[in-house]
Amino acid sequence: MRKALIAIFLVLIADQTLKIWVKTHMLRNEAIKIFGNYFQIHFIENNGMAFGMEFHGSYGKIFLSVFRIVVVIALGWYLKNLIKEKAHSGLIISGSLIFAGAIGNIIDSAFYGMIFSHSTEFELATMFPVHGYSTFLHGSVVDMLYFPLLHGYFPDWLPIWGGEDYEFFRPVFNIADSSITIGVALILIYQKRFFHHANPAVAEETTPPADETSNIGTEPTEAPTELINE
Repeated sequence: MRKALIAIFLVLIADQTLKIWVKTHMLRNEAIKIFGNYFQIHFIENNGMAFGMEFHGSYGKIFLSVFRIVVVIALGWYLKNLIKEKAHSGLIISGSLIFAGAIGNIIDSAFYGMIFSHSTEFELATMFPVHGYSTFLHGSVVDMLYFPLLHGYFPDWLPIWGGEDYEFFRPVFNIADSSITIGVALILIYQKRFFHHANPAVAEETTPPADETSNIGTEPTEAPTELINE
């Protein structure tokens, strides 16, 4: 339980601290180069899912926000059961990372529209203005982590994409997105280890029956009586 709470707390603190700093210190679409052209803090906002994917329109935004809340409730219930059943600590930590990442983005979409003014390319946003830029559940998610590691053009002979430019990694994301991705990746990579002891059938197949194991490594201490009489 303590490890899960620590993981959730650290992700939320790091995620929200960076988002608030970016929101109040950077203009929209402004970029700060951290490691040349390979890593930048690039401030954008989106109305949708992880890595800049969007649901357009007011109803799409409400649907996505409500969907996030339902998912977080389900994740919280599942994580609580994992802790109660004393599941593998790696699975609990992975679930905690996913849970914390989902909450981090919910905070943006639910409350940022009410506690921040608009971010523009010419004016910084302010925190706790008289009127926010939107209403409850209509806030935008703040993204800033940008890794344009490779950039070039597809060869002209390539079908469909020939001559077009490409960039890897193009999406701009945040710490909450990273936390979700890492949690899911850990579960996929270590699923056999995480879920092995939770499958009773596996344990039964690998443990010999008691009546067979009781005599393993032992020898009779007395000779049969019929052999002695002979």
